[in-house]
Amino acid sequence: MSLDELKKIMQDHSIVGAGGAGFPSYAKLAEGAEFLVINCAECEPLIYTDFMLMREKMDKIVGGAQIIMENTGIKHTFISIKEHRGHMLGYTDGQVLGEGVSVKLLPNVYPMGDEINLIYETTGRVVKPGCLPITSGIIVFNGETVYNVWRAYNMNRPVVSDWFTIGGDIPKRYVVKTPIGTRLKDVFDMLGVTFNTDTHAIINGGPSMGRIDDLNSIVVNRTSKSFLILPKTARAVKNKQVHIEDMLRRAASACCGCSRCTEMCPRHTLGYPIEPHKMIRVANGNAAVDHPELVTTASLCCSCGICAEVCCQEISPKDVILNLKGILAKNKMRFTPTGEEYKVSEDRPNRMIASHRWEDMLNVHQYDVVPEFVFEKLKVKRVEVPMGTHIGAKALPIVKVGDMVEEAQRIADAAPGLSIPQFASISGKVTYVDENKVVIEAV
Repeated sequence: MSLDELKKIMQDHSIVGAGGAGFPSYAKLAEGAEFLVINCAECEPLIYTDFMLMREKMDKIVGGAQIIMENTGIKHTFISIKEHRGHMLGYTDGQVLGEGVSVKLLPNVYPMGDEINLIYETTGRVVKPGCLPITSGIIVFNGETVYNVWRAYNMNRPVVSDWFTIGGDIPKRYVVKTPIGTRLKDVFDMLGVTFNTDTHAIINGGPSMGRIDDLNSIVVNRTSKSFLILPKTARAVKNKQVHIEDMLRRAASACCGCSRCTEMCPRHTLGYPIEPHKMIRVANGNAAVDHPELVTTASLCCSCGICAEVCCQEISPKDVILNLKGILAKNKMRFTPTGEEYKVSEDRPNRMIASHRWEDMLNVHQYDVVPEFVFEKLKVKRVEVPMGTHIGAKALPIVKVGDMVEEAQRIADAAPGLSIPQFASISGKVTYVDENKVVIEAV
């Protein structure tokens, strides 16, 4: 099989980055890569999705990696996981799991799942600012993504379901598999998960980078990794309730210029030219015009939120930087890679935040409990299959109201350019179609 043929399989089977970004995985494949890095680090606290897939489906993950290696010329794959999680699974650093595939145990620090930090700790290479990992000879995929490659290649199965963690301040936590398009409320009802909306919030994603969401509006998609129920008094929730206008005013008036946010920035310690404390100073000005060389570095931020937690004035540089990213998009600006050499800070090991310490800072440590793994895919009566939760153009529906469809039947074609098709995640009758979703009800 050629590289292009593998790309076609991955596109035709609707495989995207399952770690949260949703980038169509076929577009990452390229000749010249030396290493495949499988990201099972679970960057955020309380998430156990990849952990459980490693425990239950490791042979399929290894098999998927070998399929990619065989068709790209890559000689070695690292399956990267934080050290404490790896030891829980019985793995040792460098342990060989198959031809060309070995385990890499990472430091127990946050945000180790960030692609740039992951690559450095796994391979010792620093991806130059503004460049893609392939420029350093590396391709990175999430563990579930590689598992889906194995299923597509060996079973001809498109991605019609998703694994995710249900955790937080609830009596029982779960890792479950549901059809794509399942309403989360239906999942909670089936599992008996309840919470008081007056005292608790549901976070779509992780406690650091996820967002507060409404249970009644959440639909599981192929990039869903976790849904966490947390007390509204937890810092992880309170951090997400600050209005950007209030934060910009605070940033302009309260910043003391201590530069601690910059010193602790995990990408800055890798040598990246990102300096959050300087961005704070231009938060309310005509930044894109007056300081373009500074503002464009906002695109180098991974939004981990460490800067907000270490600020002595309770400013969130992350939110300011997100606002600057909006300015970049509006003005069609971005950081341009240069030939400049950047050096990793000698103090980097001393500035990394231990995973358990990060959980304490967010007030979520007490909820870090290994969940129950639900082996069978949950059966639902209705799904809303989204057309555009991936990066790129929305898929184009090819079914109409009244059509009967079978599970795994194609219901939308990939659009021209960067895109993927969509498939029915359950068998049933199509009851609604528009450019955003196709609703299917079991009959």
